[in-house]
Amino acid sequence: MNRTTLSLIAAATALAAVTGFAAVTAPDTGDSTTAKAPARLPVERSSLLCPAPSTSELAETAYTSFTPAGTAGAGTGGAAELAPSVAPLDDVADDEKKTDDKAKDDKAQDDEAKDDAPKDDGSKEPAAEGADAKAKPFLALKEPGKPVSGTKNVADAPALVGTATGSLAPGWTTQQTTTITGGESRGLLGMTCTAPGTDFWFPGASTDKSRQDYVHLTNPDDTAAVADVALYGKEGTVKSDTGEGIPVPARSSVPVLLSTLTGEAEPNVTVHVSTRTGRVGAVVNVAEEKIGGDWLAASADPAPRAVLPGIPADATSVRLVAFAPGEDDAELKVQLAGESGTIVPSTAAEPLTVKSGMTASLDLGDVTKGEAGSVRIGPAEGAGETPVVAALRVVRGKGADQEVAFIPATGPVTERATVADNRAKGSTLSLTAPSSTGKVKVTASAGSAGGEQVVKTYTVKGGTTQAVTPPVPAGLKGSYALTVEPESGGPVYAARTLALARDGVPMFTVQTMPDDRGMVSVPATKEDLSVLK
Repeated sequence: MNRTTLSLIAAATALAAVTGFAAVTAPDTGDSTTAKAPARLPVERSSLLCPAPSTSELAETAYTSFTPAGTAGAGTGGAAELAPSVAPLDDVADDEKKTDDKAKDDKAQDDEAKDDAPKDDGSKEPAAEGADAKAKPFLALKEPGKPVSGTKNVADAPALVGTATGSLAPGWTTQQTTTITGGESRGLLGMTCTAPGTDFWFPGASTDKSRQDYVHLTNPDDTAAVADVALYGKEGTVKSDTGEGIPVPARSSVPVLLSTLTGEAEPNVTVHVSTRTGRVGAVVNVAEEKIGGDWLAASADPAPRAVLPGIPADATSVRLVAFAPGEDDAELKVQLAGESGTIVPSTAAEPLTVKSGMTASLDLGDVTKGEAGSVRIGPAEGAGETPVVAALRVVRGKGADQEVAFIPATGPVTERATVADNRAKGSTLSLTAPSSTGKVKVTASAGSAGGEQVVKTYTVKGGTTQAVTPPVPAGLKGSYALTVEPESGGPVYAARTLALARDGVPMFTVQTMPDDRGMVSVPATKEDLSVLK
């Protein structure tokens, strides 16, 4: 095997690792000199992590798991299961000791961290006892195209970890939706369970006294991970003695209260989670005094331009938070894409300056003015192409009847995107075409307890946002999934809003819909590489 072939193997392996494993066997046409375009093949394995939903006695949590049907080349068979991420007690103790030893070695080598790690405040989920703690599946998906649902109505519900294989892996998604009717975290808290990784950015978090923000770190693997949590405020790095070298034991989840990492109260901070060893899933849980709570998902990777779709038409307050992680400052033009076109809001008449390593914010007020929209940011005229991360804090309602949600920057739907747990009432699909007109196909799946799928197409005019009531499966019973696929034209960005009015409070949550990465590009090669799987 020559070096060229070896390079192709390395490229295939790296690409397949994005969401799982892809078959890498390509047909031999007998032509060894002509370069072939990479094949698009379905992933064969996907992983998801759902954080512990809540410690509130008033919490009711619904989970919906789904894989879209009809992925070409996915074959048949496979499994998709979510189970509690709780390790046996002895294993957790051993992992914590090994992780602490490793962290101490790292600190001694680079002199960057302190000797003390975050103290357990009692909020870490308890370890289960006995050898059966690699728990039985809580939610098991049987076939593509039909969602399954389950509920947990206990305050100590654990985090869930899961893996999908075979035909259930491409595009596998799980929605976690929690309703809390009282307390500081009151509201509708929704999130799309995340894939494990090593690097996450969360603009829009806070260490302010009015906020209780926890970053949940979930380790799906059988070996311990070590994570660093760095905070950046309006003046730059927020001093912290306990944010480095946080141990995350195997098959466990650790919530870290951001305000315990520093003595500085910052209303807007950017959180950077990275791992020294292993991988984790990361997401921020927000509880805001007198306003409610929700999950803050990670922003899309740093880029000079970003789209933040899905602002409800009746939003009463919108705040943009941005951060420039590189060495250069960013000058950003802030625009709103509404139903009739794109404008520069009066509150964003001047470019937003984002200093390198500092968090900047811009209050946009009731920017939508009764018309659903999406925020677009990019370099101001004459400014450089500086990568940024960004998120929106969105409020509906007034006075004591307010509710908050967060919208991170997201990527376009390049091949397919799916969001689960849609209801017969209360779901809104936002579609944004920031540049040129795009056409998408939207599939409403069968219901989790019955019903037949429905398909509808939408054409989104360039520079606009369409907020539509999505199609509902015929004879729907239970909840269902929405899948968006491009058909023609320019890029389209998508988000789903789930709303639930309770006692006069307009509870809601927004989930962005980036591409599901169910397909990977695999370079063509003459050799059968299936033995490498």
